[in-house]
Amino acid sequence: MTTDYEELEIASLPLASDKDFVALVTSFSVDPDSPDLSFMQRDGATAVIDLATEFEKYGVASNPDLIARVIGRLSDIQVRDFALGTHNSESFETYWLMWHYLLQIAPKGFVAPVATLFATLAYERSDTPLAYRSLDRASADAPGYSLTILLRRVFGSGWPANAFAAMRIELHPKVTAGIFE
Repeated sequence: MTTDYEELEIASLPLASDKDFVALVTSFSVDPDSPDLSFMQRDGATAVIDLATEFEKYGVASNPDLIARVIGRLSDIQVRDFALGTHNSESFETYWLMWHYLLQIAPKGFVAPVATLFATLAYERSDTPLAYRSLDRASADAPGYSLTILLRRVFGSGWPANAFAAMRIELHPKVTAGIFE
């Protein structure tokens, strides 16, 4: 299997240009000033876990509404940070394939969160060139995206991938508590 998302063939990517899908993703976008922010963050975090479970069973044939919900809810930094810590060594491959697929179909304006998540997995897999290409995708979508800037510094510092993974695992309970408590 290739590690380059540009070379990987996905059987079907009809959602990437589907106007209804783009509208659905947009409908799940999180407004940080919304009185329903806590609900949307919990909904997004739950959707990430639900999609990973579904993706393990069905792969790209997963529920398009759930896929749209995850992509849209990742517009929230807390949901994105929650997603950053959801995988472990047993689920790594499922998340790799899931973030890769979502990166292929994410509409313009929603690519950066997915691209940064995929970049972290590439970095943890010790594929730094792919991690940087993913960050390039994020930058093309959202030039000032804060996680892209931070990850470029982290990757450029030569920080060991296992130390990055340990930090990510350590922060996850705090992010989870912030969303669900």
